[in-house]
Amino acid sequence: MGTEGMISCIVTTYKRPVYILKRAVDSVVNQTVQDTEIIVVNDAPQDKELAEEIREMLTRYDKKIQYIVPDQSQGACKARNMGLTYAKGEFVAFLDDDDEWLPKKLEYQLK
Repeated sequence: MGTEGMISCIVTTYKRPVYILKRAVDSVVNQTVQDTEIIVVNDAPQDKELAEEIREMLTRYDKKIQYIVPDQSQGACKARNMGLTYAKGEFVAFLDDDDEWLPKKLEYQLK
């Protein structure tokens, strides 16, 4: 059972430019609902340079973001499931790296 009321926001990424992933993460950080955790799963571990660029970008946020890089690429579904294993929230929301949420998305969804 997860932490009551908290939403685990799992963002999966695969070979996406960092600035696009950043837009997705920003859209989670800027939600009106603040009881969230963010988990980013990078399913392109073979690209060490990109993995480090993502790590650097994520450390610039005030909010702690879990960054998961598996040993090998396993596809989108397994990346989401890997994110779930780290989730502590009562609720879960998935976001692809090339998408972004409107600021009240989680607020509306909780209702």
